[in-house]
Order: sequence, then C-alpha cells, then structure tokens
Amino acid sequence: MTKNVVIIGAGHAGVQAAASLREEGFDGKVTLVSDEKDLPYHKPPLSKTFVKDEAAHPQPLRGEAFYAGHDITLAFGNKVERLDLGARSIDLSGGGKLGFDKLILATGARPRPLRLPFIDLAGVAVLRTLDDARIIRDLAKGSSEVVVIGAGFIGLEIAATLAAGGRTVTVVEALERPLGRGVAAVIAAHVHRRMEANGIRILTDARIEGLDGENGRVRGVKLASGAMIPADLVIVGVGVVPNVEMAAEQGIEIANGIRVDGAMRTSAPDVYAIGDCVSYRHWMTGLDVRLESVQNATDQAKLAARTALGHEGNYDTVPWFWSDIGDMKLQMVGLVGREDRHVVTGSPEDNRFSVFHFAGDRLTAIETVNRPADHMLGRRILATSFSPSPEALKANPDGLKAAFTEWQANRVA
Repeated sequence: MTKNVVIIGAGHAGVQAAASLREEGFDGKVTLVSDEKDLPYHKPPLSKTFVKDEAAHPQPLRGEAFYAGHDITLAFGNKVERLDLGARSIDLSGGGKLGFDKLILATGARPRPLRLPFIDLAGVAVLRTLDDARIIRDLAKGSSEVVVIGAGFIGLEIAATLAAGGRTVTVVEALERPLGRGVAAVIAAHVHRRMEANGIRILTDARIEGLDGENGRVRGVKLASGAMIPADLVIVGVGVVPNVEMAAEQGIEIANGIRVDGAMRTSAPDVYAIGDCVSYRHWMTGLDVRLESVQNATDQAKLAARTALGHEGNYDTVPWFWSDIGDMKLQMVGLVGREDRHVVTGSPEDNRFSVFHFAGDRLTAIETVNRPADHMLGRRILATSFSPSPEALKANPDGLKAAFTEWQANRVA
C-alpha cells in the first residue's frame, strides 16, 4: 500500500504531480523536494516580464496556502545528495533523510555548458531559474550592448525583451537559421526577418572563438571570422541537458533522458519520471523524443500520479507549445519533422499566419503566428482522426472549422 510519495523537483511537472495525487484522492504523505528556496513559479515569464520590469515579482504556480491546505510538505533549499533505491530513501544536503514508497523524478534540465575561452568572465549569464533571471535583470541595468549566443526560443525571447528596452542586441547562431530545431523553415525565416526589422541583428552559421574581457568583465564576443562584437552582457542559450545523473547512478535506464514507458514508469519499480528530464516513444510519430514544454510536463505529471496510485493509462495527449518573441506569439501543435508539404494561410506580411503541415494527405502539425484561433482548432483536430486535404485547405482555408464541425456531426449521427 502506498503511504508516502516523494517528488524530486518543484517545477511545473513536480508541482502538478503533487496536486494530482491529492486530486486523485491520495491521503498519504506527499513531499516536494527542490534545491531552490523560492515558492515554485511559472518559468515562461522569466525571459519577458520579469527581466523587463524591475518591479515584477515571480508568478507562483500555486499560492503558499495551497500546499498547506493540501498537506503537501515542502522540502525546499535542499539538494539531493544521494538516492538509494534499495533503501527507498534520499539524503538531503541539509542533513535530513526522506523515505518513500513511491518516487517521482521531476528533475528537469540545466543549461548546456558552452566551453569557450573566457566564458567565466563577469557579465556572462544563462537563463533557466528565477535566480538566473534576477542576475540578468541586474546585469541588464548597466548594459547597452548585448550578445545572445543561441537562437532558440529562450535566446530569441530574451533578445526581443532586452532590445525593447533600448539596448543593441546581436544574436549569434551556429546553425543556418534561427529556431533550427524548433520550427519549420517558413516560420524561422519569418521570425528572422521580423526581428531584424525591429533592430535585432541575427548572425547565422556563425562560429564563436571566444570572449574578450577587461578587468575580469566581458567586453566582446570574438567570431571565427575575426570580427569582434562589442558586449557588456552575454547571455548563453544553447539548449539544455536533462538531469539524469541521480537516476543513472541507481541503474535506471537512460536514453537522452530518463527512459519511461507510456505510463511514466521508469525501469525501476515504483519510480516514475516526468517533464524535461524524460524520454519516451511518442504515439504520434513512433519515434523516441524528449519534449521541453509546460504542456508536456503538466500532462505527464497527471498521468504519473494516476499510475503511482494503481490506475491504468497511457500518454497519448496532443503536444503543443508556445513562445512569445517580441510582437510574435508562436503557437505549435503536433510534431514537426515528418511533413512533406505545407499550406500557408493568413498573411505573413501582416504578421498573422498559419502553416499547416502534411505528411501525404494527413495533417500532422500546425504552427501559427498571432493566429490563436487556428491553434486552438488545431488542438481539437489533431486529437481526432479528422484531416483536411491540403488541396481543400488551400482552396478554402476559412472553411476548416465548418468542415471539422460537419465531420464531428456525421460521426455522432
């Protein structure tokens, strides 16, 4: 009988797992462990509102009263020094020890290190946690020239935020286009053009040789071409590494993340894993993936809680994601990468358009820029077997909602 569940990690996944255990009726002990001291917070605003506004406060995932009201023990400011699956216990940095019947790993990911000469100069920062955001906000006060290394979502979000504050911002990307691993080429090209039109320089296919400094503080970024980009603030955003070491030391299977089955079970009995640290076989593609999104973390947490309490289930939710980059709200549903053609609707010139991706005649993903209605409709469509043909969508893009509604009505009839 399960009497004691410990959750390691208090991001979106860990907090949702704790909440879901209570929602599922679990009345045993729930302990949420985190090496951060702050109340768990929303991460997406860190690269935007929080960095931009000195008076901004972190947005809590749940109010403090929620944890007390649901009898969730918070073991914050504690790093896990050792996990012992044989003894079903963890040792905390503060000297305490926690036992468990079931364990949920929500250990997340950390910024991928960039090994460059002088990368440890003052004025070089990463963004992953609230403390990171505090450092960047403080550094940005006295900075006028910023270089962002990496043109992924985080890099572009914070580049747009800092540029809006009047700073000169240059983004340096090693790949041939921004968002090279995140979106289709048509979206990436639009983002590139839009950001440069707004005064942000984006250098692609660019290799960095190292940083330059003076009196221990960064003063520039040196490219392999020999060019030097002035910088009094450098932000490194070249992806993340899943936190798997704790699990690996205990012999849990690792494959680009902690490997889980369709119910969030790891290879170790009574141990589950969720969120950014997890890899699994995705139902839409049949391929192994590791997804980094709030939706993925939240939905996996709900399922893990149910699985830990003995319920049957399989992870088959439709993946979706969003990113706010300047005046562009990017929203994605489905998984890009299988498509062989696409249909563009709306107006890229007006910064409002959608890209519908097809593999053969099957709709596989939708990416939108400032078209939230298309995104929400896409989330409903991709959860069903309905698929418009590329030709029909191209001929009558405004008729998609009506066609889907008619399809649903015919199924009921």
